Amino acid sequence: AAVDIQSACLGLYCGRTVLSVNGSVETYGDCGVCPRGQRTDDNKICRECMGSPDRYDWLYLGFMAMLPLVLHWFFIEWYSGKKSSSALLQHVTALFECSIAAVVTLLVSDPVSSLHIRSCKVKKLSDWYTMLYNPSPDYITTVHCTHEAVYPLYTIVFIYYAFCLVLMMLLRPLLVKKISCGLGKSDRFKSIYAALYFFPILTVLQAVGGGLLYYAFPYIILVLSLVTLAVYMSASEVESFKDLLVRKKRLVVLFSHWLLHAYGIISISKLDKLEQDLPLLALVPAPALFYLLTAKYTEPSRILSEGGNGH
Repeated sequence: AAVDIQSACLGLYCGRTVLSVNGSVETYGDCGVCPRGQRTDDNKICRECMGSPDRYDWLYLGFMAMLPLVLHWFFIEWYSGKKSSSALLQHVTALFECSIAAVVTLLVSDPVSSLHIRSCKVKKLSDWYTMLYNPSPDYITTVHCTHEAVYPLYTIVFIYYAFCLVLMMLLRPLLVKKISCGLGKSDRFKSIYAALYFFPILTVLQAVGGGLLYYAFPYIILVLSLVTLAVYMSASEVESFKDLLVRKKRLVVLFSHWLLHAYGIISISKLDKLEQDLPLLALVPAPALFYLLTAKYTEPSRILSEGGNGH
């Protein structure tokens, strides 16, 4: 029976829903799209997703949850100005918004009112793009079998972004209006306006590149954290350990990048073998140490002066 069903149901993601179960005998419906929260098994039968996200899935969700928070912090810092005392409170508020949004998203996901979620296992990249695999048996009629084969890793990110946006619109304008001393009327809301731009961009990024991000995010974290750390230290003219200790803000930025480095290393290794993977975390400070030890040799003024002396 399983062979007959498989041959009659075309396409990678088309399946038959279970209409009724009588003892060990199941009655199936027509071949088509599986309901939300289900995906096809090896016999092309739609089965409920009863598994739990593994460690890598949670790390991916954590990465997607961090993106709006990091962007919030960047634009708050960018537009707050040096004399403004409101930046710290805005940073804390952004962290509060994203944390509450994450908790609420988990609570409304199935099973409802629980911080646990049930999910389907990601098997391959095509699981993220089922809309590209709708079969056309007669090359004229298309059987639409698009469904969330990676339930709920695809849609839960959109739900989270929606809650982040709603909470930001409810909390941040009141806070900014009350505490943003030292900023002009046109500047105080710029970090909020920036969020109204980057949330649609993040949404499109997840819609189009969710599957690619799932497999590439550990390497994206490592590359971006390395590049942004180097750019920040160069822009802040940090050339020695003493320069780091002058301002607490520089240490906060440094430790934040170290956390990102650690997150990227953990995501790549998945900590499957603790005795082999944990020592890799000792590499976290290496890029910053390398920069501090070599910065004095790459100072542009020094290179130009030595070049002039050579001639």
